[in-house]
Amino acid sequence: MNSTAAQLAHPKSIVLTTLNSRYIHCSFSLRYLYANLGDLQSKATIREFTIHERAIDVAEKLLAMAPQIIGFSVYIWNVVETTEVIKLLKTIRPDIQIILGGPEVSHLPDQPAVVELVDYVIKGPGESSFKALSAQLLQGQQPEYSVIQGVPQALEELIMPYEFYDDEDLRNRIIYVEASRGCPFKCEFCLSSLDKTAKTFTLDRFLEEMAKLYKKGARNFKFIDRTFNLKVAHSTAILQFFLDRIDANQEQQDLMVHFEVIPDRLPDALKAMLVQFPVNSLQFEVGVQTFDPEVQALISRRQDNEQTKNNLLWLRSHTNAHIHADLIFGLPGDTLLGFADSFDQLYELGPQEIQLGILKRLRGAPINRHSQDFQMKYSPAPPYTVLQTRDISFEDLQRVGRFARYWDIFGNQGRFKHTLPLLMGKQPFKRFLTFADALYATENSTWKISLKRQFELLHQLLPDLVALPQATVVEALSLDFQRSPLKGSFELFLSARQPTSRKAGQANSRQLRHT
Repeated sequence: MNSTAAQLAHPKSIVLTTLNSRYIHCSFSLRYLYANLGDLQSKATIREFTIHERAIDVAEKLLAMAPQIIGFSVYIWNVVETTEVIKLLKTIRPDIQIILGGPEVSHLPDQPAVVELVDYVIKGPGESSFKALSAQLLQGQQPEYSVIQGVPQALEELIMPYEFYDDEDLRNRIIYVEASRGCPFKCEFCLSSLDKTAKTFTLDRFLEEMAKLYKKGARNFKFIDRTFNLKVAHSTAILQFFLDRIDANQEQQDLMVHFEVIPDRLPDALKAMLVQFPVNSLQFEVGVQTFDPEVQALISRRQDNEQTKNNLLWLRSHTNAHIHADLIFGLPGDTLLGFADSFDQLYELGPQEIQLGILKRLRGAPINRHSQDFQMKYSPAPPYTVLQTRDISFEDLQRVGRFARYWDIFGNQGRFKHTLPLLMGKQPFKRFLTFADALYATENSTWKISLKRQFELLHQLLPDLVALPQATVVEALSLDFQRSPLKGSFELFLSARQPTSRKAGQANSRQLRHT
């Protein structure tokens, strides 16, 4: 029996669905809703898609399940594709009750056009509210209002969703977990600033669920907690749980845990645990965002910059943790020079990855109060990226956007361990921005640059950009070439390639250095 026939044979009254950004991601929120449906669970199912699937195909698969209710989880990254699916559903089967939830539709009156197409919207927490609304609709009752305020529940009242990760999820997808909800900080660019505080799940109950997941075969745990290291006793107990499951005699660890941490809070009790994790078992996402004190004050971000730097240096020097550090360009009060200074400071601290993000206007985020004073102009289309501000031109935002894409390719992948320091020099941001400008002038693209082409471009552009002898560049590239999947001799690789427009590249790079 094919999948469509199987769905028709087992129709469900309620379908919980979303369009993930990639297959490797799975929806934590849908599993929470499903776990807390109570008696309605037998009438419900979860069906996930990706934003890369055709809307007509998604609609066909949903309709094949003969649902009475479809609940969509809507985010900034999938609202466009979700809208197209809903248009088709309402054209073909207008009787199906469509319910939306998620951060993109939870902030009145700032809501996307898709809200006008559907029957109901649940704002905020949905575990109990979705169940109550579904029960009403299945009984033929029509709620008085189409917008429903979600009712928050005590964490201990929630049924945890971890049993609903299936074997395919465990084998092929990221497993999301949470030991706490909420955030006590008020950084205005983040929706978590709307939380009153952070609350933790009961530790024994949470660790029991983690033990079950581990026993089922889960080895990659990604914590979505906004402030994992806020409550140190809680954090250390969780770290010990995972340390107890690491084989000290195993060279290649199959266990990986990923946490988002507060960068300026790293007490000794936590350090004592972190030094015990072996290579490839621990990843930290560290939200630095900016080192500019004036911008930090403007957006209500509390961060001890010196302590943040000390902690990052300590992590790099004393632990095997993989550090993924974030910066945001385009914040109110930010400038190109100010952002360059933040990047340079962060680069010197040596995180394995620096994620450069361009500010996006999240619906409901307090940062929107600055839009008029700082002349914040955002794209009208998701993900609502800032286009220009009072202090940053559209052109510079475009340049830094390209910088970010090229940095992912040439900086974050770790492929150019020997060549990158030659490029960055003592003014990392300025040097890489010049390189990014030259790359764009040469390639006219920020994507689909093959590994072979990356080596060619560095060989072509680097000597002129950084005023280094060709032999020095070739020596560094040769060492990186040997480390790469390409392997072999870099000189033979160059001789085998077709001649490139080196003169044009040199002219572009010289022009850029003098502008």
